[in-house]
Amino acid sequence: MARLRKAARIWGDPKAREIGQRALITPDDRVFTIDPPAIFGRRAPVEIEIGAGKGEFIIERAAEFPERDFIAVELSATVTRVLAVRCGRAGLGNLRVVRMDARTLVNLMLPDRSVSAYHIYYPDPWPKERHVKHRLFTPTLVASLFRTVEPGATAYVATDVRDYAGEIFPMMLAAGFIRAVEAAPGADRTGFARKYVAAGKPVFSASFRRPRESKNP
Repeated sequence: MARLRKAARIWGDPKAREIGQRALITPDDRVFTIDPPAIFGRRAPVEIEIGAGKGEFIIERAAEFPERDFIAVELSATVTRVLAVRCGRAGLGNLRVVRMDARTLVNLMLPDRSVSAYHIYYPDPWPKERHVKHRLFTPTLVASLFRTVEPGATAYVATDVRDYAGEIFPMMLAAGFIRAVEAAPGADRTGFARKYVAAGKPVFSASFRRPRESKNP
């Protein structure tokens, strides 16, 4: 309830709402696509964070890489409003926010080979058996991640649940990704991650790259 009240206060401030709306992407209900060059007015590598929360990681990363464009994805209206205001206040022209089910975005609205990196940190594990259907990671979603990343692009994943990592990582490999040696950059930089690390909890993270296509005929 406290979070709801805080979000309502923030969005109820006309100035804050105006700032947040500048950062929000509002998809056209008649058009089932999101076109990053049209959104940002340029062609640049695109990174997407699924479940961006309050934006701690993606705001830092967008500031760090101004030559890249970034989309923060959230489903909760409450969280999205806070996220949009924070991103708007950061004043970064290469960062936008969209409120959408990530499965809809990845499965239906992104063109093939249009994403340079995905960041997926601490998705809800839905541990109860009757809730498994709500999990983000499924073979269909992972196949769409593979379809929408460019050859050589990377999907970064982190979770604090060992069993969930044991399901996600093989699923990524089965879809055609290969395990990369680089660390997942947001595994210790999101709001959730900082709490887990401070509490001494283990984090299970990995990077998965779509292989570059062979130049041989």
